[in-house]
Amino acid sequence: MAWQIMPSYDSYPKAREAFRWQLPSSYNPAVDFLRKHDPGRPAIRYEKPDGSVSTHSYGDLETRSDQLAAGFRELGIEAGDRIAVVVPQKPANPISHLAAWKLGAITVPLTVLFGPDGLAYRLTDSEARAVVVDPSVRETIDDIRGQTALESVIELGEHVSGDAYAFERLIETHDPGIEPYDATPETSSAIMYTSGSTGPPKGVLHSHALWLGRAAAAYTYFEQSLEEATLWTPADWAWGAALGGTLFAGLHYGSTVVAWPREGFDPETVFEFMARHDVTHSFLPPTALRMLMSRDDPTDRFDLNLETLAAAGEPLTPEILQWVDETFETVTLNEFYGQTELNLVVGNNSQWFAAQPESMGKPLPGYELRIVDPENPDPSAPLARGEAGEIAVKPADRRVFFDAYWGLANKTEQKQIDGWFLTGDIARRDSDGYLWFVSRKDDIILTSGYRVGPMEIEGVLLEHPAVEQAGVVGVPDDVRGQAIKAFVQPTAGVDRSAELTDELTTLVRERLAEYEYPREIEFVETLPTTTTGKIQRRELRDRPNS
Repeated sequence: MAWQIMPSYDSYPKAREAFRWQLPSSYNPAVDFLRKHDPGRPAIRYEKPDGSVSTHSYGDLETRSDQLAAGFRELGIEAGDRIAVVVPQKPANPISHLAAWKLGAITVPLTVLFGPDGLAYRLTDSEARAVVVDPSVRETIDDIRGQTALESVIELGEHVSGDAYAFERLIETHDPGIEPYDATPETSSAIMYTSGSTGPPKGVLHSHALWLGRAAAAYTYFEQSLEEATLWTPADWAWGAALGGTLFAGLHYGSTVVAWPREGFDPETVFEFMARHDVTHSFLPPTALRMLMSRDDPTDRFDLNLETLAAAGEPLTPEILQWVDETFETVTLNEFYGQTELNLVVGNNSQWFAAQPESMGKPLPGYELRIVDPENPDPSAPLARGEAGEIAVKPADRRVFFDAYWGLANKTEQKQIDGWFLTGDIARRDSDGYLWFVSRKDDIILTSGYRVGPMEIEGVLLEHPAVEQAGVVGVPDDVRGQAIKAFVQPTAGVDRSAELTDELTTLVRERLAEYEYPREIEFVETLPTTTTGKIQRRELRDRPNS
């Protein structure tokens, strides 16, 4: 068996006691993911929007990422440079990351769901020199390029317009055989952006050790059976749990990962898709699971081969666990928890212990966890079992956590105390060691598995001439967990019409991302503020729904 970061353990106590991070002295994920597996083994199975399917072996990814790396180098990319990847679930996505790492460059994974403001901010903040883009976002990139430091735009396809480089031509005109950058687990790997609650989104700089940390977690919540697995997630490969905990975890263990750049989420189509590709393991956010619950008798109607499901982003409710238990005789569903900064650190594994509805699970091997006073966090004096407080986590190997907030040294220091990292999440730990999520310490909104910061949305709303002030919060939603709601104080004399509601909704949807627009807008006379003029979002959250 090829080297892997997480061995198999037959019990939770044994895993907690025996597991040790054993990171190699020399490590490049492009080598780990590609060169230790049979070159003919299928790595990516890609179903295109037209229904056609292509299979890409580990050898194919090795050759094409070699060629692309040579193309990047010809464009002047060097070690430490940032390359943004704005590509949905297509083979070009991992190929771009792997090619960049072969040069020692740092990737910036970004979703095609971002609008111009969302992309411009992240490209500018990361100082990306190059970007690989899907054709669907090329026009947006052209519109904002003047705000960025971009020198090269590489668009998917063989023939592109303007001054962009064609992805396929860049590959075809270069030879494989590049010598990968001599990297270590400490080599900078990726900048992944959080959603800001008290400021703009922060770039989280990770080293290559991130991917080994995510792979170890995946081996736990997917129940130690990934070598022969066929993996799929509907989540965008720009997000940490999808990119690191599904795609790259699968490549680490030699799985086949199915790529499907779908539009929307139709439960009937999703069941047909999973049956068609014999998907065995799937990361499905709770929102997606709730939508799948709308279809009766899926095991009778579809030839499914599912073994294990995993979920994260919001707590699993009892009815979801009950539905999986009653619908699929041999399928287990494991919830897990993590953060962009701190890897995936808590989870369930039904082979180790029974899942408790709405519990995140227990600390994964390789991490210590304590619940501390959120007002005066002191990991050396944790709260008693059963008390709600802030989650503090300490890794047995510091390298599997983030290195720094990009350009924000003070913020990085504020995140940690004596080797313990503060999550900003409030939870309680029961007498059996299970963790139970209570709330965010700040104002982050958890909607459909996405973490959304209210300040970006408020900023866009305030640009509309009819808006005097705006406050954005998350409100309970049966399907999404939380829905985004905006309280808007119009300027004097403005008609509070349905037309204005539509204008504001469309403005946010187009400027930020498809998932960030407010599902509800309530017009108010005034908004509650502190003495310094800050919106009191907690008071807005506590208001009864109108």
